[in-house]
Amino acid sequence: MTMNVNGRTADHDIESIFLERWSPRAFTEEAIPQADLMSMIEAARWAPSSYNSQPWVFLYAIRGTEHWDKFLDLLNEFNQSWAKRAGALLVIASNPMMQPPGAKEAVPSHSHSFDAGAAWAAFALQGSKLGWHCHGMAGFDMPRAAAELGLPAGYRVEAAVAVGKLGDKSILPEFLQGREMPSPRKPVAEIAFEGGFPA
Repeated sequence: MTMNVNGRTADHDIESIFLERWSPRAFTEEAIPQADLMSMIEAARWAPSSYNSQPWVFLYAIRGTEHWDKFLDLLNEFNQSWAKRAGALLVIASNPMMQPPGAKEAVPSHSHSFDAGAAWAAFALQGSKLGWHCHGMAGFDMPRAAAELGLPAGYRVEAAVAVGKLGDKSILPEFLQGREMPSPRKPVAEIAFEGGFPA
C-alpha cells in the first residue's frame, strides 16, 4: 500500500518519517537545545560502517555561541543568506583510513564517504523525529573548513549542514519561496534493477 505525506507519494510501503523529512531553507532563528543536537549525533553514531570503522566526525556550532560566526562564515554568500537563521551549523568529515580488526596498520577505506553518508541520514531522520529540519550543503569553503576547524591531515570534508525549526517561507527571497517545499524523487523503477543495469 502506498502512502502520501507532504505531497510526496511512496511507490511502496515505508515508514512515514522518510516522506516527512525534507530540506527547507526558512528557519525561525531558534537555537537548538544541546540535548536535541546530541540525540541526533547519537543516532548518527549507530550508523553502519565498513569494519565498524565509524569514520565520521561532526563538528558543530549552536546559534548564539562563540563558535557560530566562524561556522557561518565558512558558507558561501547564498547559503549564508538563509542559513543565518538556523539553530545549529555543522561540518561533517570522514577519515579515509581505517584499521580493520587484527590489522597492525591503518589501510585506505574505500567506503568512508559512503559510511559518513549513512551517519548523516541517521542524523537527519532523528532530527525530523524531534521536530527539527536539516539541510545539507556543498556550497562552502571546504579547505578553510578543514584548516579552521582543526581537522587532522587527510580527513575529507563531506558537507555542511544547517539545522533549524521550520519558518515561514515569506522570509526567503521570492525566487526561493517557490522552491520551499518537499521535493519529489525518481520512481523506484528508475533506480533499482533486478539482475544488473539495463542495456
